[in-house]
Amino acid sequence: VVAEILPPPQTNRPPKPKISPHRPQSQLIMVTILPNRGTAKIKSVLSGDTVVLLGRSSVPGTTKAPEVTFTFERVTAPRMASKANSNVDDPGAFSSREWLRNLCVGKTVTFETRKQGASAGDRVYGLLFMPDPTDNTKEWNLSVESVRRGFCTPKVLGGDKADDDANGDSGSGDAVEDYEQLLHIAYKEAVAARVGVHSANPLVRKLMNAGDEFEAMSLVEKVKRICTNGTATCVIEYIFDGSRFRCIVTDPELESAGLLYGSFTLILAGVSCPRVGNPRLNPPTPSEPFADAAREFVELRLLQRELKVTLNGTDKSGVCLVGTVHHPRGSIGSEILKNGLGRISDWTIRLMSPGDVPPLRIAENAAKRANLGVFESYTPPTLSGASEFTGTVIEVLSGDTLMILPSGETYDDESKLKKVSLASIRAPRAGNDRTGKPDEPYATECKERLRVLTVGKVAKVNVDYEKEIPMGPNNTEKRQFGTISVGKRADVGELLIAEGHATTQRHRDDDEKSSRYDELLAAESITIAAAKGVHSEKEYKKKTINDLSDPKKAKTYAGALQRAGQTKAIVDYVFNGSRVKLFVPSENCYVMFALSNIRCPQPSPNQAAISRGQARPAEPFGDESKRHARMNLQQRQVDIVCTGVTQGGVMTGDLYVGSGAQRRNYCIELVASGLATVDQRKIDYGEAPKDLIDAQTAAQNNKLGIWSIKQVVKDVPKSKSFAKADELVLDIQISEIRSGNHFFFRAVDDESAKVIDDGMKIFSDQNGTNGAPCEIKNGKILAALFNDGSSNSWYRAKVLEKTDDGKIKVLFVDHGNVATVSPTTHLRPLDVALGTDQIPAVAKEAVLALTKVRTLEQDDGIDAARMFQGMAWGKDLKARMHGEAEGQVLVTLYDSDIDSPSINEKMTAEGLARVGTLDRSMGSSNSLAKLMKDLKKVEDKARSTRKGIWIYGEIPEEDEPERP
Repeated sequence: VVAEILPPPQTNRPPKPKISPHRPQSQLIMVTILPNRGTAKIKSVLSGDTVVLLGRSSVPGTTKAPEVTFTFERVTAPRMASKANSNVDDPGAFSSREWLRNLCVGKTVTFETRKQGASAGDRVYGLLFMPDPTDNTKEWNLSVESVRRGFCTPKVLGGDKADDDANGDSGSGDAVEDYEQLLHIAYKEAVAARVGVHSANPLVRKLMNAGDEFEAMSLVEKVKRICTNGTATCVIEYIFDGSRFRCIVTDPELESAGLLYGSFTLILAGVSCPRVGNPRLNPPTPSEPFADAAREFVELRLLQRELKVTLNGTDKSGVCLVGTVHHPRGSIGSEILKNGLGRISDWTIRLMSPGDVPPLRIAENAAKRANLGVFESYTPPTLSGASEFTGTVIEVLSGDTLMILPSGETYDDESKLKKVSLASIRAPRAGNDRTGKPDEPYATECKERLRVLTVGKVAKVNVDYEKEIPMGPNNTEKRQFGTISVGKRADVGELLIAEGHATTQRHRDDDEKSSRYDELLAAESITIAAAKGVHSEKEYKKKTINDLSDPKKAKTYAGALQRAGQTKAIVDYVFNGSRVKLFVPSENCYVMFALSNIRCPQPSPNQAAISRGQARPAEPFGDESKRHARMNLQQRQVDIVCTGVTQGGVMTGDLYVGSGAQRRNYCIELVASGLATVDQRKIDYGEAPKDLIDAQTAAQNNKLGIWSIKQVVKDVPKSKSFAKADELVLDIQISEIRSGNHFFFRAVDDESAKVIDDGMKIFSDQNGTNGAPCEIKNGKILAALFNDGSSNSWYRAKVLEKTDDGKIKVLFVDHGNVATVSPTTHLRPLDVALGTDQIPAVAKEAVLALTKVRTLEQDDGIDAARMFQGMAWGKDLKARMHGEAEGQVLVTLYDSDIDSPSINEKMTAEGLARVGTLDRSMGSSNSLAKLMKDLKKVEDKARSTRKGIWIYGEIPEEDEPERP
């Protein structure tokens, strides 16, 4: 309790005689700071003759306690080191100050004032008295005792009443003469004993500042190596705020290291207090809330006490030291936190010994619960869900984030999964191939280790806090952060840190943290000392993995994977129920893998496919099939047997999941669950395994999955309407080739072609080549400008779509080619007489009957188109018209003689086309039946000789191009 500045209590000590004035009465008018006599507590000692007296606050807890600078009457002490005297003490100055500091700091004394107010400046002159340490019945005059020990000298010797202006004497009389006589006697005793400043070699201290005269880190190292128990004796000289002090080394053990009297700023480890304002700035900066209270709290307990200090390290500047102050009565850091005068500082707590941290955490939590001080408005974190739950880990998204299916929940929608991140853990970030950002070191290793620890296992999650995570412009996601335990591992995050795969998150002081944050810090300190993983100084070398998603690379490695037989693999990603991306450790490669003999329905498209415009509509039970694969395959270890590779570079074969008695064929599991169907072609050819057929039959009988609906809806257009023709044979010319079996043609000697060509030539001559405003909408027929190689001319065109850059995609209906043109310069309205309602489009769209070819995105598709071009472009051909389906004419093409092999057969014989399906809607045409027979014959030969698309064997259904 701070003593109030009050008149002293009645004692047996006779009152001091009043000293009569020295000066004229007119000069005795002064402002009273202190009463003539009273008691106060010594807050600090500035020098051997000056102290700071501390009073009591008028309103405890709200106003600052009064302070008064008090100087001894008629004595002077040597000058302390400061910038004004180059940081060097006058001889004996530090010893003088230390004697007085050790004697009275923090103790209550009795004062008598001699001079104060306007004529004394900002201080009070007088006498201080305290009980004799050796005899409590007697009282010491501290001025006299200081002179007796040689720490001060009288300003007036021998009772001389001469000049006393120097110290502002307020009068003279018997009491003054008695006091001066006591000083004179004490002075003679000191001189005779050669003590203090009268000794032969009084102490002259050279003050050294950290960062200038010595390196702060060197002090940390020397204290740990030289000082007993690794602690240094220091005097707390000044309190900047509740957690920053100015200290002076007084430990004699450091004298040999040249660090005695070193001065440094100490940051209290583990604690951060509000900052005190600076009134000297312009404009003045105010103190933060509770800053002054924290400073006063620490001053009363630490200021100018000589205490043991443990130094833990330095701040980023390398000038300020971080350490712990050991007070005889306990931890000052815990007391600060317990009273709500500061918060835990995460960056300094990392430097502390792990065993010293729990008391700080307990003290802070107590202040939070009581809403004390800086925590007066603290509210515990609110959670949107349960604070604790268990569930199965479905997927590891990154080195610190997982997708978990809570226990008791049915995985019937992706929203049932909870995204949880490890609390207070920072894993190395994965890169982004699209932006060219590389992975951070150990990102792959961290994710893989978390996968091994958690995927497919039951995990217990203790949610510590939630945060809004930015997920893009104007979009955030509320995510839970918690401590995850799996099996006997209490915290998988702590294990990642201990193995050097991750680090602890640097939180702000007021952020919520993991409930095991101190354990995480302890594990990290051990890992840093061992230089493991992310803390290693060795250059990180990322492991290179071959990516066989490229078709050419996949075909090169296909033989090795097929010869390897049963191979271990890890499912990296699930595309649908039967198509996955695998990592094969033995071959150090990624491969695309599809289950052979079965087909799974198409799942809902993801956002990426929708944004690229490549979304395909979902089929019934497509999502269920994919979720089943994610639940059982995602990031699990599986066994695969590769039996082939598609033209697109997708490995095909069988996949087995589980081990021991739980090992099962995943193809059979999907079919038996009604989530996949057996490839009908394989059944027709007798190539489908019997166990697959039996599983499908059982699913059909039990009406499971896709068999529970009346008809399986396939992801293809509805059956095409087929208009039978009279199977006319026409002479035609090809005007546009779209692929190896898709083209546009014009009939030879077609009068309509001559009419429209002449009409458009006249239109071009009349209108020139300038565009004109016109209504643009899909399906509208306009005139579009096209350069045929000789000049720009207008042609009839149909608007297909408007592109993102504002241009218009059109189809030239009389030739079949497509172009993207500018609407302002390349389009204009068409004359009514030239419309397609008056003169039908001359070019007809057609396909080679009963053939299927690869798309132009694939090598075989390009080869097919080139072969077709070589046989058909620029020639007069014979075309047998079989009918029309959805605007496309089904034709058989011949070079000249219809009795010779058709172009359809030649394409199939070279392995660049394969036989399509003879739809029932086409009827029982003899010519189509004969064509089917001829095509199958040449296809079997191409397959046996491994020509074209048959070079790698059979083609799975999902790799087939859609039927035209």
